[in-house]
Amino acid sequence: MEEWDVYSQDRIRTGKIQRGEEIPQGSFRIVVHICIFNTEGTMLIQQRQLSKKSYPNAWDLSVGGCVRAGESSDQAAQREVMEELGISLDLEEHRPHVTIHFEQGFDDYYVIHQDVDVNALELQREEVQQAAWATQAEIHSMIDEGTFIPYHTSLIDLLFSMREIRDSRTHL
Repeated sequence: MEEWDVYSQDRIRTGKIQRGEEIPQGSFRIVVHICIFNTEGTMLIQQRQLSKKSYPNAWDLSVGGCVRAGESSDQAAQREVMEELGISLDLEEHRPHVTIHFEQGFDDYYVIHQDVDVNALELQREEVQQAAWATQAEIHSMIDEGTFIPYHTSLIDLLFSMREIRDSRTHL
């Protein structure tokens, strides 16, 4: 059974739980999302398997998953990309581009630049049906159609803008 670390609101490890257990009141977990962009500015997206408990058959960001007990956020991001897509990344020196708080934890978003041949990916068949490149407008349309996980379109916009910058300010 998979174990997750639980954290205080300041991201200090406070214990562990088994996947599926209720997260204790005042505790949080960490999940990661990795958004891979190519030189043409499109995002690699994946279609989830029909057997997935949440959002079966829906399209999603490049990769997402939970941080396991003993892992850091960047280690989990590396592992998830390798497991789901067969891509080896070194994120040891990378911090998330943005972290979004949700009711049960922290969601770290990594923005990566890498040209990937979709046909050469080694997909984790239990998780991923297929992968494709998509523009910002295409992802918005898919969200509107209900074929993409219903992220806020403003989050998609932020991720697409973060592919070019790593700062919250514009520079003159």
